[in-house]
Amino acid sequence: MSQPAGKPLKDIHLAAHFPGVNNTTVWSDPASGSHIDFGSFVHFARTAERGRFDFMFLAEGLRLREQNGLIYDLDVVGRPDTFTVLAALAAVTERLGLTGTINSTFNEPYEVARQFASLDHLSGGRAAWNVVTSWDAFTGENFRRGGFLAEDERYERAESFLRAAHTLFDSWRGDEIVADKDTGRFLSDPSAGEFAVHDPHFDISGRFNVPRSPQGRPVIFQAGDSDRGREFAAAEADAIFSRHGTLAEGQEFYRDVKARLARYGRRSDQLLILPAATFVLGDTDAEAADLAHEVRLAQVSPQTAIKFLEQLWNRDLSDHDPDGPLPSVDPIVGENTIARGRASVRMHRDPVAVANEWRARAEADDLTTREVIIEVTGRQNFIGSPNTVAEEINHLVQADASDGFILVPHVTPGGLDPFVDQVVPLLQERGVFRTEYSGVTLRDHLGLGAPARASGTGARA
Repeated sequence: MSQPAGKPLKDIHLAAHFPGVNNTTVWSDPASGSHIDFGSFVHFARTAERGRFDFMFLAEGLRLREQNGLIYDLDVVGRPDTFTVLAALAAVTERLGLTGTINSTFNEPYEVARQFASLDHLSGGRAAWNVVTSWDAFTGENFRRGGFLAEDERYERAESFLRAAHTLFDSWRGDEIVADKDTGRFLSDPSAGEFAVHDPHFDISGRFNVPRSPQGRPVIFQAGDSDRGREFAAAEADAIFSRHGTLAEGQEFYRDVKARLARYGRRSDQLLILPAATFVLGDTDAEAADLAHEVRLAQVSPQTAIKFLEQLWNRDLSDHDPDGPLPSVDPIVGENTIARGRASVRMHRDPVAVANEWRARAEADDLTTREVIIEVTGRQNFIGSPNTVAEEINHLVQADASDGFILVPHVTPGGLDPFVDQVVPLLQERGVFRTEYSGVTLRDHLGLGAPARASGTGARA
């Protein structure tokens, strides 16, 4: 896997995702700790910082998932609020970026902008926002403006939401506040913080009460993979949380998204593509492969296999034998009434076609229901010795399949430690990963410049 002649080595970006309890996490492992206790978050964050990672990432669900009317058994009951956890972590870390997933469908721009500006101040410029939308009325029932939004409307609101937040961030230049030496009082520009946003989604005006933060704005992440989502990312995002972690798919996605940047006056290096990736390490490649198989069996228990089966078939299959063949009946097409909640429902535009694909795979390879689920929900990206994993990560980045990876360990909070201790030093020896932080802010870590100021009402050039 040699580097093409004349092409300079790219620096690899690494981050870490603290996962919820799902079929990525081996919750049954004795080393798996609490997803509520703050000590788990501290250990995870400090390990990522010890490894000189760019940032750590927290997802967030706005409602507990349900299946067959019961709380989904792979959900976190009582997971702390994302902003609260990240603000607390700002006090126990020094350089690590702090990224939170915050919904644009059911929140309001003023509140979210104020929270992120505050986090950026408290952390010294390390805040990032993963902007997501929500498609289901089930989640919306928790909010005053609940209900269903079609895909186009969700993205329209997200785009409007982000423009409004940028207007709020940019309503302070950064030099308005000065201290009077005689009285000790702070004097400010009378127009500091003034804003106005009037569009089909928001009609707000007033004065933003958080001065301009160290980064100006948080780093913006986007995770959508549709054409509309890719366009949104090309126009607005600093980085994409991608699901394309293999060579061919990664290169296609990389080329597609990077090619969209020019129409928005942006360079290729102004948008980073960072797929999520899992890893299993062993002393040898063979040992890692054996361990990876054990991990997949633990991730997809017989009960979990039935849960995934029900999500596609949209019917109660609690009596189905996970060690037998797939159901002979077809999925129920239409609204999914079995699984409720964004994170638990896999969106399939044609469930019957997907079921037939699964059946063909099962027949070709003589697979049971559970074995099929293990195959189709496979999430393991890097399996091997530390040297093998380091070489594969470097190859994918240098081949423009990504700019780095957001690592998801299968055990938390300690599952990241082996990667930091064994793989990171090998990447550093190759000269493709930092040995020390060279900057202070997350924008420094990611090689991003200062954000351009918003234009339009409320923003000041």
